[in-house]
Amino acid sequence: MEQQHNKGQWGSSFGFLMAAVGSAVGLGNLWGFPYKMGINGGFAFLLLYLILVVFVGFVICAGELALGRHTGKGVVGAYKSIDKKYSFIGWFGWISPLLILGFYCMLGGYCIKYALANLGDLFGAGWGVGDTDSGAFFTDFYTDQLQTVIYSVIFVLLTIFIVRAGVSGGIEKFTKIAMPALFLMLVIVIIRSVTLPGASEGLEFMFKPNWEVFKGSGFISVLAAAGGQMFFSLSLGMGITVTYGSYMKKNENIERNALIIPFADTVIAIMAGLAVMPAVFASGLDPAGGPGLLFVTLQTVFQAMGKLGPLFGFLLYGLVFIAAITSSIALLEAVSAVIMDKRAEKGKPIDRKTTTTVMGLIVMAEAILISLDGLGANGFPQFFGQSNWLDAFDLVSEGVLMPLGACYMAIILPTKLVDEEITLEGNKFRTQMFFDFCIKFVAPLMMVLVLIGQIDTFFGLKIFS
Repeated sequence: MEQQHNKGQWGSSFGFLMAAVGSAVGLGNLWGFPYKMGINGGFAFLLLYLILVVFVGFVICAGELALGRHTGKGVVGAYKSIDKKYSFIGWFGWISPLLILGFYCMLGGYCIKYALANLGDLFGAGWGVGDTDSGAFFTDFYTDQLQTVIYSVIFVLLTIFIVRAGVSGGIEKFTKIAMPALFLMLVIVIIRSVTLPGASEGLEFMFKPNWEVFKGSGFISVLAAAGGQMFFSLSLGMGITVTYGSYMKKNENIERNALIIPFADTVIAIMAGLAVMPAVFASGLDPAGGPGLLFVTLQTVFQAMGKLGPLFGFLLYGLVFIAAITSSIALLEAVSAVIMDKRAEKGKPIDRKTTTTVMGLIVMAEAILISLDGLGANGFPQFFGQSNWLDAFDLVSEGVLMPLGACYMAIILPTKLVDEEITLEGNKFRTQMFFDFCIKFVAPLMMVLVLIGQIDTFFGLKIFS
């Protein structure tokens, strides 16, 4: 435990929850969830997503929190503590956040740009969107290598600054303010979105049953999309939950936290859908607009709102930025914790500031390269059969390593370890039978289906056609 205290510890239960929920609530909710729901048939996607959260998300979250607190180590050291031969699972969980951070910080930079652009429109400044077509504005921006690099670097530097300040003094202090602010801003945007003329069609799209998308191989495709979204959104299989669990006090109730984190994350994901989909339908735009839904479609919506449009645009992109930064600090912490563990194993002092800065600079190099690629528009060589570097990094991390690592974890994690850790300090494990059944049988099967579906989606193999 001495090593754990050297790296840091949560100051309060509320602080831990805000940090953990903040790690889960990110671009996966506010960027990924609405557009993936749009592509995959609305309610059909939402239904499978909720089922996966209950039967897989909760149990993986509880298992990773228990493993982290039991060992007091980052993701590599935690799996190595079970058995040295399982270290590779930990490395899966280390490589994933390192890759994700590259494109995450680029997209975080996009959010800064759009928040400032809408602020410019609000005050009639020259740096706003103005009367420019939203699609043309987006294209001009992401193909402008200097601009995208500058905003990505700013986002990385902010992430490094917060993580350098420590667990309680940096991550916890920031998220205790940021998460309530995010929730409030999201409520304001939802109120405006659902009160737009024609917004009811967006609500119907989200909540009216539509089983057409399940026909043929559609079920597996939607399952894969929902599973990938769940892992990305809940920060599972990427070392964060294990790392944050290692900073938990022994009297913390793991079962309760493992229920609250997926619940809060799912509520905000649905709220993000409520903020986006009604506005999209009210404007007669395509709900299956892909990643451009956030930066093109919604900007079109704000431009159509008149004088209040820039205000709501600034609020939306501001809250997406908050969501992104709370997740990026968690990702950088997960990556840095492994390096700090390695130093401790060698008897060297844990130097948080140096470690965080060095790992942050590596992430900055990634973000710069992905930004220079310009979503595949700037003539960079592509790899893994993808059209841009963002998708290639996403394929390796979200598409393969995260579900594969979680599948291995569900198979090898000793349920006795979880049972004993959760029942420490007199805490009860009320869902023990449910957990034991799901971790042994449901989670591995679902993860195999998600993994196959993800590979099928990324490479267009049409396995299930």
